[in-house]
Amino acid sequence: MTPTTPTPAPTPGKLATRDLRLGYGARPVIDGLNLTLRAGAVTTIIGANGSGKSTLLRSLSRLLHPSGGQVLLDGADLHRLPGKVVAQHLAILPQGPTAPEGLSVEDLVWFGRHPHGGPFGRRTAEDRRVVEWALDQTGMRVFAARPLDQLSGGQRQRAWIAMSLAQGTDTLLLDEPTTYLDLSHQLEVLHLVRRLNDQEGKTIVMVLHDLNQAVRYSDEVVAVLGGQVYAQGDPGEVMTPALLRDVFGLEAHLLRDPDTGRPHVIPYGIARRADAPAPGAPHP
Repeated sequence: MTPTTPTPAPTPGKLATRDLRLGYGARPVIDGLNLTLRAGAVTTIIGANGSGKSTLLRSLSRLLHPSGGQVLLDGADLHRLPGKVVAQHLAILPQGPTAPEGLSVEDLVWFGRHPHGGPFGRRTAEDRRVVEWALDQTGMRVFAARPLDQLSGGQRQRAWIAMSLAQGTDTLLLDEPTTYLDLSHQLEVLHLVRRLNDQEGKTIVMVLHDLNQAVRYSDEVVAVLGGQVYAQGDPGEVMTPALLRDVFGLEAHLLRDPDTGRPHVIPYGIARRADAPAPGAPHP
């Protein structure tokens, strides 16, 4: 029997997909998608409901196995790498994560060290240093002993991000990290995302619904339509009236944000599909 060559562990690098096909049952959601994500950037995936943006993120994090094609981490097939190796390079924060009742912030953050666990789960001085660093980066050290269920929505989300940081990965994958948060807490989380990229060099890939937040806080935007990449690039160049019509079915004004110089989307109507009847026309 010929021994198999083990898949090499990746070095810090970029995520990519090649002819990726994803779905649930026989129905493809993503079909033949090719994408390369910039290392060291904040990239936001946008698209209408059902476009496959969260499905794509789940596959990038190895939570959903492709029915065809590959997800690559610096050239290595992500779904053939050992789970512990992947967890040392990628951290995922899903939508609406839950924790056992009464779990403290610090105990949650310690879970992030699991992929680095030594013999018998022994905690090391390095583990302690990383946990304290993650609490400091997210401003959660003051809440370290507090149960998660006694925190505000924004504080809870920062605690979960601290756990992801404690994994010590180069890349964070965030699935709608601002969902269910009020506006001030949304900005709290997005400012943290930007700082982690600007000051710590983290590669961050996230899914957002708010188009103006995607434009303001991202280095790149990826728009998904019909299981394919409709557009990818600088938010100021990607966000166009044509994209808003085709991807979101919106008519919108694009004004220049005086603070960033980037487009600000102001919807004013619903775009009529090419096959839709004109206003006032009789329905068949």
